[in-house]
Amino acid sequence: MYLFPLLFMMAMIVFIIVIIAVQNRQYKKTEYFEQTKYPYLRVLFNKGRLGEFYTYKYLKSLAGYKRYLFNLYLPKENEETTEIDVVLLHESGIYVFESKNYSGWIFGNESQRYWMQTLPMGRGRSQKNKFFNPIMQNKGHLKWLQTFLADQSLPFYSYIVFSDRCTLKKITLTGDDHKVVKRCDLLSAVRQNVAKTGSRLSQEKIDDLFVRLYPLTQMDEAGKIAHIQTIQQKTEKRVSQPVPVVLEMPKTEEPICPRCGGKLILRTAKKGERQGKQFFGCSNFPKCRYIEELSDES
Repeated sequence: MYLFPLLFMMAMIVFIIVIIAVQNRQYKKTEYFEQTKYPYLRVLFNKGRLGEFYTYKYLKSLAGYKRYLFNLYLPKENEETTEIDVVLLHESGIYVFESKNYSGWIFGNESQRYWMQTLPMGRGRSQKNKFFNPIMQNKGHLKWLQTFLADQSLPFYSYIVFSDRCTLKKITLTGDDHKVVKRCDLLSAVRQNVAKTGSRLSQEKIDDLFVRLYPLTQMDEAGKIAHIQTIQQKTEKRVSQPVPVVLEMPKTEEPICPRCGGKLILRTAKKGERQGKQFFGCSNFPKCRYIEELSDES
């Protein structure tokens, strides 16, 4: 009675093992494995590394001479480091990718310090998670990469790459300096940029840049642990010492609520200690009670 289900389950397990073995052989032939030396299963079950690998995989068919760099640890001030997920050195320039392997709905604009991920929880409920603005994050990466290379003539491009499992619900950009795309649209977006900019770097220049930057991808485990601990300490400090959020955006930019995606409306407190003070409140009040206080200098 139970023999057939048992045999079916065993066959499925064997099938999965065979598939993983085939994928593992293919993975070991990639530049990502050659450079990172991460075992396939360690990548497969780590969302961050899997996002980096897929970013590389989706760009493999890009025409033109190119070299990749993964997990680039750049020196900052005070002996700290900043990590870049993926760097593509291409004839058209230097592409800096920040990979976000998230699901759910994504809300945010270029000026907000934090973006919002909304995940459905069933029965009309949802879970909302803040994460640091990836554009600001990549601006820091670009700053330190430009500082390290010390060459003003180099062309740089910033791309924020989200998983195909998410929906970019409301992403507002104020300029063309940064691209925010889903992974399925990444190759097309880069190809458009290549067509617009043309060839900017010679093969010799790309190889020279690769030789200079490659050692920064080979940080030992102790260095990686120190980098992670520094990030954790900064995060804990921000949590333990919260400060009012100051809205930093052009007045022509319509602010949105990071909790629910509604509009933020300028209001004036009518009572209490802050009577007469202005603040931004969510238009979905009272369902959403999110506010952003204005600084005294506003």
